[in-house]
Amino acid sequence: MKKIFITSAILIFVSCNQAQEKISDSAVLINNVTIIDVTTGELLPDRQMVIDSGKIKKIAAAIENEKNYQFVIDGQGKYAIPGLAEMHAHIPSPPTSEERTEETLFLYLSNGITTIRGMLGHPSHLALRKEAEQGKLLSPRIFTSSPSFNGNSVTSAEEAREKVITYKNDGYDFLKIHPGVERTVFDELVKTANKEGITFSGHVPVDVGIEHALESRYASIDHIDGFLEGLVPISENVNPNDNGFFGYNFTTLADTTKIDELVALSKKNKVWIVPTQSLFERWFSPINGETLLQQPEMKYMPASTLADWKKRKETSTGPGTNFDETQWEAFIDIRRKLIYALNKNGHGLLLGSDAPQLFNVPGFSIHHEIEGMSVSGLSPLEIIQTGTVNPAIFFGMESVFGQLKVGMAADILLVNSNPLEDIKALKDVSGVMVGGIWISKEDIDQKLQSIAKNASAN
Repeated sequence: MKKIFITSAILIFVSCNQAQEKISDSAVLINNVTIIDVTTGELLPDRQMVIDSGKIKKIAAAIENEKNYQFVIDGQGKYAIPGLAEMHAHIPSPPTSEERTEETLFLYLSNGITTIRGMLGHPSHLALRKEAEQGKLLSPRIFTSSPSFNGNSVTSAEEAREKVITYKNDGYDFLKIHPGVERTVFDELVKTANKEGITFSGHVPVDVGIEHALESRYASIDHIDGFLEGLVPISENVNPNDNGFFGYNFTTLADTTKIDELVALSKKNKVWIVPTQSLFERWFSPINGETLLQQPEMKYMPASTLADWKKRKETSTGPGTNFDETQWEAFIDIRRKLIYALNKNGHGLLLGSDAPQLFNVPGFSIHHEIEGMSVSGLSPLEIIQTGTVNPAIFFGMESVFGQLKVGMAADILLVNSNPLEDIKALKDVSGVMVGGIWISKEDIDQKLQSIAKNASAN
């Protein structure tokens, strides 16, 4: 009996040692954190989350051998959500320096954006995507469009067909549509894209129109492009080319009772919408350019860029233009109605701010976009879903990212208060994890100081 007891004790000792040995040196523990289930809004308090090899390995109420983890992140009083996706981003391309490109990617990360969808592709972005996938570049996950299909780049059906095939073979994730494409050219583009198995997103060319665009099944229509024009009754007999900035010139002609019809069409054809509302509440708005230039995040942009933004704003909304504040208020009201309806009854919304675009600094602009969604009537949970689970569904990668679950990518935004109570909590970042790499608030602040210093020198 004594011998059996000794043998059992040895087995227990060996078993305990083996359990301890399973904690690898690279494992990270986030302890006592409140996890937000972004599909339901449920709070899971005091959870222990183990990350290793870029993935979430365990989520539990309690965990053994906590002291054996070499790297522990204190999650007490903090809230964890999946990293956000910026679904209308722009990635620098040559001649922009490698340093500035890497800084731009970090600006996204600094605000918890761990996935970006680049909307103006370049061959260099294919290389960046590969480096990010291999962990050689500190970057959000990258999806990249092809170079632009527009009225100048594709002037015939044959040219459209050839470029669709070329860009698909080059490895771009999707095709980018810009204004100016003629309808016959567009139809050939769509036909070839469907045959080749590549999606297309972006603007709605005037010659195409919103109804035909929706029926053609864009993967996403960005900027809510074409919708306001689609609200103008046929009886008004307008020239479509007189629409102005995203339909602004037709504001007084729009029949908002037609919104439900277009929203239903978007749902029927499973077309996602990326509002980029911040563009229209910042660049194309009554706000003075000087006021926008005083915002803290502007220090991360080169002075030459800021000067260009100021000049372009003056030419679009300054004296001598057809910009009218009263008309703008009606224009924005229609866009907000569209955002609300497309979220409630359409196929769904994706979070995207179009950065870096005029006065939209990468990463920071997502909070202006979130504010625009909030004013349009979306709840904090609905807004968070547009930047987490919705993008994952859009890419068919629900099992890879977009939620905090065992086996999924360790893309995590840790904030200091509950964003379901106040969506502005997403600004108060405690740290960001991308692909299992932890970037603390101290590291973020230090890197941002360096970026600001470089920007001031350029």
